[in-house]
Amino acid sequence: MTKLLTTLIFVLILMARVTVAQDVQIQRVNPTNWWVGMKNPTVQLMVYGPNAGTLAYSLSYPGVKLAKTHTVENPNYAFLDLVISPAAKAGTLKLTGKRGSQTLTQPFELKARDKTPKGSGVTSADFIYLAMPDRFANGDPANDKFADMADPNADRANPFYRHGGDLAGAAKHLDYLKELGVTAIWFTPVLENNQPLTNEGGVMRSAYHGYGFTDHYAIDKRLGGNDAYKTFVKKAHADGLKVVQDAVYNHVGINHWFIKDMPSKDWLHQWPTYTNTSYKYQPITDPHAAEIDRRVTLDGWFVPFLPDLNQSNPYVANFLIQHAIWTVEEFGVDAWRVDTYMYNDMPFMNRCNAALMTEYPKIHIFGESWVNNVVDQAYYTRNKIDFPFKSNQPGGLDFVLYSAMLDGLKQNFSWDDGVNRPYQALAQDAVYADPTKLVTFLDNHDTDRYLSVIGDDFDKYKIGLTWLLTTRGIPSMYYGTEILMKNFKDPSDAEVRRDFPGGFSGDKENKFEAAGRTDKENDAFNFVKRLANYRRVTPALHSGKLTQYLPQNGTYVYFRYDAGKTVMVATNSTEKEISLDTDRFYERMNGFTSAKNVLTDEKLTDLKLLKLPAKTALVLELGK
Repeated sequence: MTKLLTTLIFVLILMARVTVAQDVQIQRVNPTNWWVGMKNPTVQLMVYGPNAGTLAYSLSYPGVKLAKTHTVENPNYAFLDLVISPAAKAGTLKLTGKRGSQTLTQPFELKARDKTPKGSGVTSADFIYLAMPDRFANGDPANDKFADMADPNADRANPFYRHGGDLAGAAKHLDYLKELGVTAIWFTPVLENNQPLTNEGGVMRSAYHGYGFTDHYAIDKRLGGNDAYKTFVKKAHADGLKVVQDAVYNHVGINHWFIKDMPSKDWLHQWPTYTNTSYKYQPITDPHAAEIDRRVTLDGWFVPFLPDLNQSNPYVANFLIQHAIWTVEEFGVDAWRVDTYMYNDMPFMNRCNAALMTEYPKIHIFGESWVNNVVDQAYYTRNKIDFPFKSNQPGGLDFVLYSAMLDGLKQNFSWDDGVNRPYQALAQDAVYADPTKLVTFLDNHDTDRYLSVIGDDFDKYKIGLTWLLTTRGIPSMYYGTEILMKNFKDPSDAEVRRDFPGGFSGDKENKFEAAGRTDKENDAFNFVKRLANYRRVTPALHSGKLTQYLPQNGTYVYFRYDAGKTVMVATNSTEKEISLDTDRFYERMNGFTSAKNVLTDEKLTDLKLLKLPAKTALVLELGK
């Protein structure tokens, strides 16, 4: 009886294995499509489905060759190397997979590239507006939540849940951004984040911020999906606004489809037990660093629910690089911001940057490397320092100048403090290949809000924004700064990510309209509007040379100029009026006899002695 039972069990197991082995499907192909006429003729398809890796693949399409099929330890994956000749035409090819008597076919579209400009880049002539789509404006309440998603919640009363903002809502307020003088909009990530609520600090929170991707080839349907993003980009371009895509290479969401069934163990950085990054940047550039410290910084996970991708795995690298190119080509975005840049594998980042810049020579790439000194910041950009590794990233977020400008407003003037801080930061620009490609800012979605940091001081608010909009670099402003939104990250980031008033049905106030703003808010809005729009039409201010003078007695003076115009910026950070003798600025003011105050339209005919009221910034267009 025992022998009979054992034999029966063995037969049943064998039959089950045969049944499983015969269950072959192709459920996904990434990229979802490609194009003829790309500069790089190769593309690697990730084919996924039960036992998809056990098929023998072929294709027959004029001008397209299947060069190689790769299998990995998970039989549900195959990676197919396609070579697309310049002679290939747009159309739909059929991938054929055979095993024994079974034959599967999978269509794959090759599109023709349209002539719409893509990857146009942002430059120092631009002014970027950073917004979180979920918190900016809701244009379609029907997509606020979906019962079939891992997080089915939407509740504006809960600061940690999704609030329903979307791309359609943002599209309704492009005129507001244009009036303000904005030329480019940067959203926190719009890719699908089908993440469950996660326990962070004892509170269940949603992934409304967008940094936990679960499908690279789908725009989150709560934001409107792929079609809504295409529509938004087209509308923004029609209105003269560029679009910056927020990219994440370092990690994905714990719910990503390929994490649930990984192609291989080395798809992620694996540790014997869970290992978090130290968040310390020093071991990356430290010539004396211990290898374990360097590895923990780079390969440790950012948080437990964001698995850390292993970019030294060639299939991971190809997947990420191709997605970057696909996104620019499919949606037509203009520039590329890279999250957690310094935690990535740097040779991979160079390869990815090069691939994007080869296809789109004008594209601008600026990454987030949160460091506090110029040397470490320069490491992640094109620089003039003799590092063993040379980055090819053209730009970066300027965290050093960010800290320096805030210190300049918070600290009393002394030998090294106060307005000496922004002067000193800019005085080290020689380490960068091109410091004008750095993106400058006063706050963002991960920091305390600017107005709160400077003690809710409206005069200092204007000084800082004057620096932002007149010094070198590409200025970026966080949504709501122009209407005096404030708060500290206490008790959480949610406090600095509140909804924009007027972006949602039922809001008591609409700050998108002048009538809905207080007098002080309109003062702030109009201050930014005047200076940003003047900057937009004044090449000397956004792209001219910069000469700065050593701060004295709490004053900080610099000039932006080109062959056609000279603009003088003079700030007094002290609590008392200062009479500024301009003799020491002779080399930049020689020949000029008058000026127009850009902020007030006041005409000045005596430039010998300038009155600087307490906590004031002057922006003077000099005349002869």
